[in-house]
Amino acid sequence: MIKKAIIPAAGYGTRGLPITKVLPKEMFPIGVKPAIHYVVEEAIESGIEEILMIVSRKKNMIIDYFDHSLELEAFLEKENKSHLLEKHKIPNVQIHYLRQPYAKGLGDAIRMGKVFIGDEPFAILLPDDLIIHESKPGLKQLIQEFERTSKSVIGLNTVADDQLKDYGVIKGKEVEPKFFELENIVEKPKNDPPSNHAVIGRYVFTPAIFSYLERQKPSVGGEVQLTDSIMELIVNETCFGKVIEGNRYDIGKTRDYIELVNRMNPID
Repeated sequence: MIKKAIIPAAGYGTRGLPITKVLPKEMFPIGVKPAIHYVVEEAIESGIEEILMIVSRKKNMIIDYFDHSLELEAFLEKENKSHLLEKHKIPNVQIHYLRQPYAKGLGDAIRMGKVFIGDEPFAILLPDDLIIHESKPGLKQLIQEFERTSKSVIGLNTVADDQLKDYGVIKGKEVEPKFFELENIVEKPKNDPPSNHAVIGRYVFTPAIFSYLERQKPSVGGEVQLTDSIMELIVNETCFGKVIEGNRYDIGKTRDYIELVNRMNPID
């Protein structure tokens, strides 16, 4: 049922400065592949057939990466090294691109995808977040819940108390183990968070979310926040949250990034 996904990759990557002045955070290397390669692979393994990437004019490196290099292919063929391209081939999926002219927030980036999505349910993967699970991709876990309920499902992670201030934190009723009917989301609570379940960068939405995004006014930081539209969605229809199994890494955090690199590419 879920065949399309949006990957928003137009942000400035301020948490990664100074390196993000020249290297998009989505292209941070994890072994011989950039972080966004793993996110696209997760989408494919979850059944996604078309991806819309929202980029900015400074993110051409991402577009180049997922394109074919005729010069490189010709060189490797000439040198009898074509096996190197086969070994490290780019993901086989149809990728479309849109530019976000101004950094107006995640909500603005997502609403740019309305025409691409049409009237279908769809997924969102934030490329900051990598979710590693031995057998079941993080997004696929949400898609399975959507197929069961036909309701929007938001990815959650259980977070330590002292870190909740950095996330949107849900209030909800646990209808099944680690599966919640959402009642509210508190953005970056400074005191008394409603739970220890934080929203992370995986979502499955019905197209109804666009009706809220289109009329959403800028809020925190003068940006259009996806969280604001999710809160409206929760008021008007049932929406669930699912604690995703697996290890989640935020590559915008140096500690997480180094831990992920060491996990994926252990040094003998």
